[in-house]
Amino acid sequence: MMSHDFNAKKILERFADNPFLPKFYEDPTRYAFTLEMSFLADRYQQISDDLSQLDLFKDFIVSDYDVFKSLIFSKITLSEDEFMLYRKLFYQFYKDIARPDLYIYLYQNTERLQENIRLRGRDYEQTIESSYLDKINSGYLEFIQKHPEFNVKIIDISNRDFIKNRMDYLWILEQICS
Repeated sequence: MMSHDFNAKKILERFADNPFLPKFYEDPTRYAFTLEMSFLADRYQQISDDLSQLDLFKDFIVSDYDVFKSLIFSKITLSEDEFMLYRKLFYQFYKDIARPDLYIYLYQNTERLQENIRLRGRDYEQTIESSYLDKINSGYLEFIQKHPEFNVKIIDISNRDFIKNRMDYLWILEQICS
């Protein structure tokens, strides 16, 4: 919505074609490292391609994820030794990638996340446990706290529906600009 309203280039995470995602939800221990490595490679490729192809007719870039999402999820899903290896590879991949001017974290509580997952209707996501979503939420907040050098704005949208309610969307824009 923002990309349309503000003439921004839109970058959306490509997850639908990842063959390891459904497998991960069936057997997280077996597929966590493979899944995280596939996302690492794909996110790097996508961001490298999108940032190298600047659109002169767009004012800025809006993305629904940042590369640091990889570190947050991998810290939760991988064993400690796998995470240490993954983190080394992550920093090799992303050492020269520019950081956004502003990060916006649209926080939702676990109950709202569960509701959105149910409504989205992807079969392989329907068994995601609340404890996993709690860890993801905690992982994001911990990461943000540990990186005060990032310009992060946290907006709690647990009780908002910016898709169905234009006033909620406008409220979020107001929060971003304030």
